[in-house]
Amino acid sequence: MMGIDKRVVLSNGVKMPCLGYGVFKMSDEEVIKGVKVALETGYRGIDTASYYENEEAVGMAIKDSGVPREEIFLTSKVWNDEQGYNATLAAFERSLERLGTDYLDLYLVHWPVPHLFLETWQALEKLYHEGKVCAIGVSNFETHHLEAISRISTVTPVLNQIELHPELIQGELRDYCRSKGIRVQAWSPLKRGQVLSHSVIQAISDRYGKTPAQVVIRWCLQHDLLLNVKSTREERIKENADVYDFQLTDEEMTSIDSLHVNSRIAHHPDHLDFYERTVPGFKKSKSTT
Repeated sequence: MMGIDKRVVLSNGVKMPCLGYGVFKMSDEEVIKGVKVALETGYRGIDTASYYENEEAVGMAIKDSGVPREEIFLTSKVWNDEQGYNATLAAFERSLERLGTDYLDLYLVHWPVPHLFLETWQALEKLYHEGKVCAIGVSNFETHHLEAISRISTVTPVLNQIELHPELIQGELRDYCRSKGIRVQAWSPLKRGQVLSHSVIQAISDRYGKTPAQVVIRWCLQHDLLLNVKSTREERIKENADVYDFQLTDEEMTSIDSLHVNSRIAHHPDHLDFYERTVPGFKKSKSTT
């Protein structure tokens, strides 16, 4: 059984860590400390975004860690109010500057903003063809968004990063992505701690002498999912990586699957009021999909 250094090969041949460290809503001080601990622990995937407003701190932590840049798989995302062809190209350069790097390993479209996500994707293709990013993908995309991209694209997204946890297992979307060679990465796999109190997960936790969080992380890995985990506490960062010395049975996997109730903590990607709030001047129209 491999450990935290396990990587998968994306559809374009790039190798990506299965388990990454995310920094959503973390202060600069928390990011610098957390990223350093994560890298010391063995994490090599670091996930940030323009929207998180902590890219500069991520860059500082990576530089101070002593871990060579080429060993780190660094992901960032273009936010809703930065989308559009030229705006995305400019946003990418700002992210590079803040991160203190001259390339990204993965760049994602954060949300499928109606009327904009297709030209945003074309900007990502330009960055990819120019060698400024090793791989490009999307986040929070539904099947119809991915199909729209396929009709105009020259590059298939290597990854779709989506909300996924035991209460939202996203079966149909995962099946579609698998059929197209698109890897699925779970964000908020613990549902911000909300799924950890389920008796099913607690019982499995007791059985293996593992934390509920470790059980859910293991569940994700055995579903062949990539995932990012987040914590500001050193002991939790290390615990979350200690998931390679046990394996859930088929029955245990099914019992966790059964917790699915289609419950989200974020907006559904098709809810237009979300884009109205996050994109200046965005207006609903009959042609919006």
